[in-house]
Amino acid sequence: MIRPATRGGIRPVGHVGAMAPYALADPVEKGTVSLAQNESAFAPSPLAIEAARKAATDLLPYPDPDWTELRDVIAGVHHLDPKAILCGAGSMELIASLVRAYAGRHEEVLGSEYGYLFMASACAQVGARYVTAPETGYRVCADALLDAVTSRTRMVFVCNPGNPTGTLIANSEMVRLRNGLRDDILLIVDQAYGEFADGAEDGFEIMQLAQGSATVVTRTFSKAYALAGARVGWGMFPKPVLLEARKTLNPNNISQISQAAAAAAMGDQAHMKSVVARTAAIRDRFSARCRKMGFAVPDSHTNFVLIPFAHADAAARADRMLRENGLLLRGMRGYGLAHCLRATIAEAPVMDRVASVLERISDET
Repeated sequence: MIRPATRGGIRPVGHVGAMAPYALADPVEKGTVSLAQNESAFAPSPLAIEAARKAATDLLPYPDPDWTELRDVIAGVHHLDPKAILCGAGSMELIASLVRAYAGRHEEVLGSEYGYLFMASACAQVGARYVTAPETGYRVCADALLDAVTSRTRMVFVCNPGNPTGTLIANSEMVRLRNGLRDDILLIVDQAYGEFADGAEDGFEIMQLAQGSATVVTRTFSKAYALAGARVGWGMFPKPVLLEARKTLNPNNISQISQAAAAAAMGDQAHMKSVVARTAAIRDRFSARCRKMGFAVPDSHTNFVLIPFAHADAAARADRMLRENGLLLRGMRGYGLAHCLRATIAEAPVMDRVASVLERISDET
């Protein structure tokens, strides 16, 4: 006979028990269009879909643990050394692996005020302290980050372009930030939306930082390549950091189907650039329409738009009205932006629906 478990018999370690689970977007109800997850408005490359179908015909072997084909294609497109690339189940896995490798209990990881909140969760998992420096006009401020560095700082984490703000700082500012940090501080530059900014800022300069300093640059296939469901990310790592981070990655972490799809998607740069251009055109029209209504929408270099309202109650009311019209945006209360909603860019007719609801709201205020 099995003895029943007693209350509190199994306990997690203290810092895990104290942490909150990472918050995803609200579940999508039937008949509702979700604009909350920053998924692509357009389908992935047909070459990626065909490569995935072909890979699915043989699922007997484990996937390539070194992502050989995928790394070679990434390196060829971005003019990088494939041996300096690590791939993960989304860039989230790579970010978490770096925290596990380099941030100890009670040490500090420094981020920007409105930076990607997954970093806070990754720090909580290991008992590290996540602290932030203020932004200026929803933009990362290199000087504020440098001023916030302490003797306990082990890592600095910056999203550029920013999430959830969509804003961008110049590569020269990122280089200045790196040059102002101690050599024993690891800088992580998350460029999940980098393809949307490559026309405005040359991403290759930042990639080169990873070759000559304690800097990692991460990207993902979830956004511009429209492969969120495949869960594939990659990063450029200095060799010593790569060796340590790899120890904390799951072996065989990316399925062969996802590897094949991502390699084909990376090889089809024309399709990716078309997705980016079409998304940006819809985004910019939507942003202009929002500004005409009086919303101070920051310039976005991503596939989403941050919409600030007069106050938190106004944002909550807009959220209710949008949901009543079958439209789900992302609330930003967890980021300290309770007065904002974030709208992922969807196809033009959907964005017109969002704008129409917002216009009714602005007319009533």
